[in-house]
Amino acid sequence: MKEVYTLADLESRDLLDAGAENKPARLAVIGHPIAHSASPRMHQAALDDRGENMRYIRIDVEPGKVGEAFARMMKLGFIGCNVTVPHKLEAMEHCEVDHHATMLGAVNTIHFDGNRTIGYNTDGPGFESAIEQDFKLSLSSMKVAVVGAGGGAGQAIATQCVVSGARKLVMVNRTIEKIDRLRDHLEDKQLESLFSKIWKDREIIALSFDDPALREHCLSCDLIVNTSSVGLKPGDPSILPADCLKPEHLVYDTIYQPPVTPLLAAAIETGCRASNGLSMLVHQGALAFQHWFPGSVPLPVMRAALGKTA
Repeated sequence: MKEVYTLADLESRDLLDAGAENKPARLAVIGHPIAHSASPRMHQAALDDRGENMRYIRIDVEPGKVGEAFARMMKLGFIGCNVTVPHKLEAMEHCEVDHHATMLGAVNTIHFDGNRTIGYNTDGPGFESAIEQDFKLSLSSMKVAVVGAGGGAGQAIATQCVVSGARKLVMVNRTIEKIDRLRDHLEDKQLESLFSKIWKDREIIALSFDDPALREHCLSCDLIVNTSSVGLKPGDPSILPADCLKPEHLVYDTIYQPPVTPLLAAAIETGCRASNGLSMLVHQGALAFQHWFPGSVPLPVMRAALGKTA
């Protein structure tokens, strides 16, 4: 058995299940890179707890190959998969998108249901639960800055902040065009008709990293969230300069490996309360598992599998 599989391994069951023929792979997480993912640890624990005779694996899928990966998994009888960086937007092009995922603007969970490939998003609600768990505060009480808001996770989290009634949303991204479109979506009056928590006089700001107002808007917020992949690789800088942080900030990085990213290190040095993405991983994972196994309650088992920090 491999730590990381590839698209080539989805050619046949003989390749995919070599060494584990009696416990076939039926669930997976796809991404690029994917070796760091802790998803198999918690999902396998939940599967074993239910007595399901199957494996949950990692599959490295290059950008542009998501549709092919879905087709091969469906042919091999997979139940579904989780979708992580950088595929959460591409995945939307290759599935029937659930209405909630459409609103959040990204897909992170796939269910192969007969001949249908259905895409869901558990990042938004998983993030909200993680913030409540780690900081004992609700999004509705806060002003939030989402850094890297143009990616799949960033769009989902920014939208969840609006849906949950955050008092202010600052979106920061390298490419301003992406978050300008997202701001237009979030200012759509239809969202107000769907979600009663959305505030009437909401403030939504879209900024690039070189905008001179970046520091001012970050300092005006209560919660800073990194949703980009900056901090994942050794040698990455902090996604924000230290002068954008103040001791009163809550700082959340959706990255969990490494456990302390450059942003979190800067936050801790500043005196902020800080947390990494392990709590979001377990909450969104439990919600994904419930799409595959309705009525299941996997959260306690998953949390135990990831350790006390989850």
